[in-house]
Amino acid sequence: MIEKPPLIFDRTREWRALSDFVETPGPGARLGLVYGRRRQGKTFLLASLVEAAGGFMFGATQQSAAQNLRALSEAYCRRLGRPVSYFSDWPAAVDALLRLGDDQKTGFPVVIDEFSYLTDSVEGMASIIQIALDPGQWAHTGGNARLILCGSALSTMRDLLGGSAPLRGRAQVNVMIHPFRYRDAAEFWGLGDRPELAFRVDALLGGTPAYKGMVGEVPESVEGFDDWACRRLLDPNEVIYAEGDVLLQQQPELVDPALYFAVLAAVSRGAHRRAEIAAALDRLPNAIGHALAVLEEVRFIERTDDALRAQRPVYSVAEPVIRWHQLVVAPNEAPLAIGAAERVWRAAAATVSSKIYGPHFEAMARAWTLEHADDEVLGGLPTSVRPATLACREHRQGHELDVVAMHSEPFAGDRILAIGEAKATTRPVGDGELERLRHLRDLLPADKVTERVRLLLFSRSGFTRELRESAADVELIDLDRMYHD
Repeated sequence: MIEKPPLIFDRTREWRALSDFVETPGPGARLGLVYGRRRQGKTFLLASLVEAAGGFMFGATQQSAAQNLRALSEAYCRRLGRPVSYFSDWPAAVDALLRLGDDQKTGFPVVIDEFSYLTDSVEGMASIIQIALDPGQWAHTGGNARLILCGSALSTMRDLLGGSAPLRGRAQVNVMIHPFRYRDAAEFWGLGDRPELAFRVDALLGGTPAYKGMVGEVPESVEGFDDWACRRLLDPNEVIYAEGDVLLQQQPELVDPALYFAVLAAVSRGAHRRAEIAAALDRLPNAIGHALAVLEEVRFIERTDDALRAQRPVYSVAEPVIRWHQLVVAPNEAPLAIGAAERVWRAAAATVSSKIYGPHFEAMARAWTLEHADDEVLGGLPTSVRPATLACREHRQGHELDVVAMHSEPFAGDRILAIGEAKATTRPVGDGELERLRHLRDLLPADKVTERVRLLLFSRSGFTRELRESAADVELIDLDRMYHD
């Protein structure tokens, strides 16, 4: 495997996939895709790969096809140390790129970054590459080029390999670069030993690598967090201030920004079902279906099916910085513009606690259950972890359940392994929550319970002494355990 540079944090699986792709022996050019939202480190990752393997990289820009062709010609000639000459057309350019590395014994990475700019401006760009890679063409059996197309327009990049697209079936690797998961983000920010602080930063900014540099300063302590939030996140002079707005403006799929802003605001404020979101926008549920689908496609919202009831999906904001912008920044732009950050932060305390910290902690609890909990804790391997709503005749209402861990097997149905509640309050969790969780266990559908269901209690602020002493039938998970166990 090509050695990963120490400056690249994590991304071990992605690096291994790309390294294997480049080093896979055998004649013939090969195709790979890398994509993900902006600021995830795609360009840095690929530039490091090219430098380590001695390849070639070209970054397309938002300009005309002719301008990009000239820029590519100049970069190509510089790479080969030749006087500048210009490709006659895009088929000639692609053919030349696929001939790079002819004298190499291993694969030669050739990266086109921001490839979606070329698909927008060059008619039939994907077909040009398809033709060059077709059986019968020289590149199919000759050369060592490993052509990697990279882009930030998620739907455009996914569509390259979908349906009847020209490049369907041509790619050997398809890598999506995601934000860091909450544990990796804590280590990246240097907060792995301070779980409460790591949780707060992750709840507001998420795991996008570029935000650490954009913020420029890591909060040093819980006591200094409020001051950090006011100075770094609520100051209009800071570049991170408008990021929640910029992300939406940069996404080419969002052709009606006002509608998408309205949907995101409704979901951020607590409208989680389609009917609730539509009501908040004063529209019919069917009228927002396309907007929800597009926001899900670009990973700004997440659609999660109810663990126990079919056709009952809930929607949540998947990008923390957008939720932060919708709930705190956008509604307070006037006072923030005159420097009233501290007043805004104090006034938003209840919103931050209930609409940001609460949902984020619940999502972290589900992530811990799926990714980190031992099989012994859950009584098996979970294949899905989702929320659910349980009907209750005694209380004549539905009870929300934050965590339902299930194991599914073909032809054997679903089996509930464990259920859990997640509490992000600043008070320790006591016996009352355990009694509620036991009550919810009694409401589970009998056909999905084959043995005693395990109980999980998650608490941001720990547990009372009484609960710790009496909790023989429940697993207690605090922030320290969520980050380290």
